Parts: sequence; C-alpha cells; structure tokens
Amino acid sequence: MKLIKIIFIVCFLFPSKGFPQTSGKRFDIPKSLTNIYTDKNDKMYILSGSGMKLFQTWKYPRYTLSQMKGSPKGTETGFSFDFHNKKLNGLLFFGLINYSDSKHPLPVYSSQPARIEKGKAFIDFNHLRGIYDMSGWEKSGKGTIGYRVIDQYGSIIYDGKISFMGTGPFEVINTIISGPFINILNSNGVTISFETSEKSICEIEVDNIIFKDKTEVTQHEIEISGLEPDTRYSYTIRHGELEQSYTFKTSPLPGTRKRFVFSYSSDSRGGSGWGERNLYGANVYMTKKIMAVSTQYKAAFIQFTGDLISGYLTSGDEMLLQYHNWKNCVAPFAHHFQVTMGMGNHESYNFIFHNTIPGYYLEIDKFPYDTESSEALFSSVVVNPHNGPESEDGSNYDPDPEHNDFPSYDENVFYYTYDNVAIVCLNSNYWYTPTTHIVPHIGGNIHGYVMDNQLKWFKETLNMFEKDKTIDHIFVTIHTPFFPNGGHVDSDMWYYGDNSYRPWIAGQPVNEGIIDRRDQLLNLAVNKSKKVVAFLTGDEHNYCKTELGPGTKIYPEGYEGKQIKLRRTIYQINNGAAGAPYSAQENTPWTPFVSGFTTQNAVCLFTVEGKNVEMVVINPDTLEEFDKLKLR
Repeated sequence: MKLIKIIFIVCFLFPSKGFPQTSGKRFDIPKSLTNIYTDKNDKMYILSGSGMKLFQTWKYPRYTLSQMKGSPKGTETGFSFDFHNKKLNGLLFFGLINYSDSKHPLPVYSSQPARIEKGKAFIDFNHLRGIYDMSGWEKSGKGTIGYRVIDQYGSIIYDGKISFMGTGPFEVINTIISGPFINILNSNGVTISFETSEKSICEIEVDNIIFKDKTEVTQHEIEISGLEPDTRYSYTIRHGELEQSYTFKTSPLPGTRKRFVFSYSSDSRGGSGWGERNLYGANVYMTKKIMAVSTQYKAAFIQFTGDLISGYLTSGDEMLLQYHNWKNCVAPFAHHFQVTMGMGNHESYNFIFHNTIPGYYLEIDKFPYDTESSEALFSSVVVNPHNGPESEDGSNYDPDPEHNDFPSYDENVFYYTYDNVAIVCLNSNYWYTPTTHIVPHIGGNIHGYVMDNQLKWFKETLNMFEKDKTIDHIFVTIHTPFFPNGGHVDSDMWYYGDNSYRPWIAGQPVNEGIIDRRDQLLNLAVNKSKKVVAFLTGDEHNYCKTELGPGTKIYPEGYEGKQIKLRRTIYQINNGAAGAPYSAQENTPWTPFVSGFTTQNAVCLFTVEGKNVEMVVINPDTLEEFDKLKLR
C-alpha cells in the first residue's frame, strides 16, 4: 500500500501529457465528486492539492465490437468483410453451423481460412460446398456461418455469425448474433433475450403459443408466460427466413423442495496461456469447460459473480466487444438454462486522467451515470431482475437530492429464487474509484464497500426471506470476499484490518469504515438470519472455503474499533478460479479456519434437496473432484 501512496503523490506533481486529450464535450460534474472541473474549452481535469491540472485523457481501443461485426456483404461467390481497421492483418476462420444436429450448436471451421489484409477479407463459399456442406445450405438456399477473427499477433479477437440466403449470388440476412439466453426463470415462464443484426420483430413459439416483440429492435427481451411449473418446454425463435429451436425447464413452485443442482464461478476474465484463454478480454477456454461441466451435472442455473471480462477501459465499444466474447462463449449452453451475471471490479468503465510518467494515471467511474457509467453499460448487456434498490441518491450523504449524483443499482443488485433457494446478488464495486488513494481528494467508492442504500435493501431483503416459508436457504453472492486469503488481503473487506478506508462523498467521508461495514453485513447475514447458508465470493483467483463462526478470528491483534461476535457458523466459499491469473495464499488472522485452498481452476456445484445442501468442487479442465462440503 505504501507504493500506491507514492504513485498518488507522483501523479499529482506532473501535468497530463502523453495520451490524447478529449475536448469539445460538455461534462456536468456530479456534486458527489470534488476537485474535478472543466476549462473554457470543455476539457475536464482534476485539480491536485498543489494546483496542478491533470486532464482527462483517452485510451485508444485496439478493437471494438462495431469493427468486428465486419459489415459483411454478399457477392457472387461468398462474403466480403470490412473491419474498418487498416492496421488489422491476420486470418479469418469460418465454418457452417448446423442447428439441427446438436443441442449446443457451434461452428465447424474450414481448414482453409481467409486472409485479413488492411482490415478487409473475403470468404469463398466454394470451400463450403459438396462434401463440406454439412448443414444442407446448397439444397435449402439458406444457412448460418460462424467466423473467428485472429490478428497478426496470433490473438483471437472475436467470434461472429452471419446468416445468408442464396447459393450464389449470396445475400446477408437478419442474424441472431448473440444468444438466445434464458433469463429471469420462474415457475410459470421465462424471459428469452437475444440480439439480431437488424432491427426486426421476432417471434418465439412455445407450446403452440406465439410471443413476439412489440416493436422493431436489435436487443430482444421476450417474456414467456402462462406455463406449467417444473416442466420442460421446446421453443422456436423465428428471425426472418430462419429459425432456431431449443428447450428450457420452468422452475418448480416455490417451496416444492425437489432435488436440484446449481453452479457457481467467478473471475473468468482474460488469463495467461494465449489462445482461447484470452479471447480479447475473456477466458473462454475455461468458461466453456465450466459450462460443459455444469450441463453434465444438470445444473438448473449458473451464477457468475464478477470479473467476467478484463475491462478497465475508456471505450464503451471496446468493453462491449469483451462482453460479447464472454456471452458468446456461454450462449450454446445458456440457450437451455439461466446464466446470471454479477458485477466485479473488472467491469469498470472509466474516465482516466493521465500525466507525464508512463503507467501512472487516475481512474473514476464514467458519468453521466444514467448512460455512461460502469453500471449503465453492465445493465445494457445483461437481463437480470429489476428488484434491487434504486441508487445511493436519497441517502443521508446525497449532496443534491434534486439531481442524479450516483449510478443506478438496476440489474447489478438484485435477488432471484429457485424452489426453496434465494440468491441475493450484491455489488461491492458500485460507484468505484479504482485509484484508491485519491478517493478522499476526488470522491467515489473503494473496492469492497457496500454503501448505505444497498445495505438497507440487503437488510429488508433478508427479512423478507426470513418470513417466507417457501425459502429454506439463502446464498449471498458478492464479488469481494469478506475475508480475503490470497491476492487481495490489501483490499476487499479487510485492507490489512485498517478501518480508515471508506467512500468519500462531496468531500466528506462516510461514517462507517470498511471493517465497520463488513461487520454490519456479517451481523445481518450470520446473527440476524437463520437461512443464509454461505457467501459466494470471488476476486481472488483461487478456490477455498473459510469457516465463519464463534471461534473464527476476524480482527487484527490490538484492534480498537467496534467488534461483533458471530453466533452461528456459515461458510465463505471463494471461487475466483474461472480462468484469471492465479493468486497464492497469504497469512491472515482467520487462516486456521481456511481449508481446500488451491489455484486449480474450479466450478462449485451445489446440490439442494429439501433441508439439505451439499457442495462438490470440480476442476473443469481435468474433471477431478477435489473438495466437498456438507453445508446443511
């Protein structure tokens, strides 16, 4: 932490230089922040304590989602692509997708890729005729291909799809380029989401009933209702000339208490080892294996909580490319069951303020918060329940109740249920200022802190489920561990036991420090609740379980702040082992209560049967079962 403080001082000694500065855009600075201004040219800057101006700068994106969609055009013999990036050279692999012979359809790539030269490429369909026509497109006159962009450095950048008509000449037609995904599953219906290449009205047929969009859109969220509980249904999506068919199963009625399995993972951002281990921001190699293992165990749903992608970018279009790659990876499995995404610190979409020393810069959450923040961007790519708190506007610390000074919690704090289980998803990277030691000077939230309105909502939500006789078990999932063990002992909800770390709003610190707030959450989940079974956390790139009970040491030696006593035992189950670079174990006061620590990749599978809950942990790469636990 001393090193970070030195960097903070150095940053404020030098003016911004080296990155291109943005200009000509009007910024309305939220009143929750301090020492940020705009000059007469509408350039935004931070004013340091010594009076230096650090101007807002821009990281040029290497690639963006808009570019990678390729603007395909049909020709007499195939498709031309323009990736609108003259610096892009490499290979374009391509192959047909047969939607009729697999539950999880994927492209089978031709052995003869096309070359990308100065951002342009051409796919010759003669390579997909005759014995290579495994989808029957020559007979039907329509089909879909998948393509993969690899740049001149050997990095995989994007996996895309194109639907077409004709046998030569060819015509590009409306394509499902992302999804479909099963979302917001319940006992009488589901929301099915997907993205198409063109604005259109699409329809879904379920049980001989047609559900469709109300207006032409590219982002489709079609609500299916009126179904029977605990029943498997086939569904068919029609998008113009083509259709796709899959199945899903509705959840049981609440409190049915039938046996089911769900899985949990986090931290699937780009890893080490090249290839699909870092498909431009996402470790799709490991994530795909996690999805396959979950499918083999017949998981009813999957929870991923944070650091899905590498993030920390200033271009929304580049962030969307990374989100696309993650979602495209899980899609063949998520056609059939619910995959729910939570936020972590690597979902950060930021403003940066740079200076003359390479590598030193300051980051804050983008604004205006309702359209440009990390939270707003996350909400644009997920379909989660809308049952969380609104924002930190209206809290005791709100500097201006008449204006929007904080991001929304919509779809990044929420809960959902399945039979007798409730999953409560919190966000400990809300309104996040990544450069921790400038928080007192600028404002924002620190890594790991759950703010006031979210805490109030958490209390109310736990009370609701405590009174709900259909719910036996509550799992609280949050990206940052309450008790870090390897990689984030200097942050998360610990900061080496230093309670001085906390958010600052409008130039003032909040009343409770990080240890205070951790203890308030613990008191609600452990002492006030009888149903919370476990915390499901990530952030640290390892797997381990920590016993949290009356004997667990949770404070540093000589701690003088307020202390609580845990009155029953639950577990913190950390699984940040979905593919991000690993973190080894460190020593903490609670180390004697930690077991199963490993840097193996992992997926946690929970079997719930009535009042009983058991967990097994599988390495999705080797299929080794290396830990288990009976929680109830």
